[in-house]
Amino acid sequence: MKYLILVITIAALASIIIGFTIRLDYSEKLIGFGVLGLFLIVFPLFSYHRWKGKNPKDYILSKENLDKMRDNQKRKKT
Repeated sequence: MKYLILVITIAALASIIIGFTIRLDYSEKLIGFGVLGLFLIVFPLFSYHRWKGKNPKDYILSKENLDKMRDNQKRKKT
């Protein structure tokens, strides 16, 4: 998965760079497809890959998590 994300990212960035540097009839399409590739393919795949197996409730600010954070701050100060 990691290498697939890397290959697609490089291809999308290359498409954007080529679209800006080389003046072709379809250079705007290259830029557009590169941006779409980043935002519709790479970012969701990367997010799925990084969040796989993690509990989202651990990252939500709830009353319990705020209390835990306050307790950790008190322990660090003393």
